[in-house]
Amino acid sequence: MFGIDNYLAFLLAGILLNITPGSDTLYILGRSLSQGKQAGIYSALGISAGCFFHSCLAAFGLSAIIAESQLAFDVIKYTGAAYLVYLGLKMLLHEKATLAIQATDKAHSPGKLFVSGALTNILNPKAALFFLAFLPQFVQKEYSHEPLPFLVLGLTFTLTGTLWCLLLALFSASLSHRLKQNPTVQQWFTKATGSVFILLGLKLTLEQAKYVH
Repeated sequence: MFGIDNYLAFLLAGILLNITPGSDTLYILGRSLSQGKQAGIYSALGISAGCFFHSCLAAFGLSAIIAESQLAFDVIKYTGAAYLVYLGLKMLLHEKATLAIQATDKAHSPGKLFVSGALTNILNPKAALFFLAFLPQFVQKEYSHEPLPFLVLGLTFTLTGTLWCLLLALFSASLSHRLKQNPTVQQWFTKATGSVFILLGLKLTLEQAKYVH
């Protein structure tokens, strides 16, 4: 079907990969715990959009450019790392950071949260290389140059990942609802989230392109 081999195996592997804790998990948990349910949900949707973006790159062969170019890999890597560090510093230095998202705070608007989540994923070259390495394993050889099987697999992975990310956001947001009554804990979670973002950015700078030739 659609030039795909072992779709059920892919589905199972994708679900297992989605629920394995990683940088996306930490990002969503951080947003939800520090800024509430809406922040977690829109961040999760943004990350999912980033995943499908990488699926499209793999489908149309653009990820191969990153795999073959150390310069392209490094430019995306350091841009993504700088963005994460920027987000972290912004939270650490915000003296009046709160758990609840204020409707008048443009920095925490749904659109901003969605774009922020998407960028953290799009600006991660390891994500692009993951899709380039993972998806072709389930595409029949005669369809390896066709975008359709890659898009179907990518959409499947994105949908299962979205469900998992939304569950994470809702679960962690329920904890933040209890914590936001305590200003001290509220400030602590916001600063802890900022620290996590900075650590994720620093970790990204240490990533190496395993598939770069």
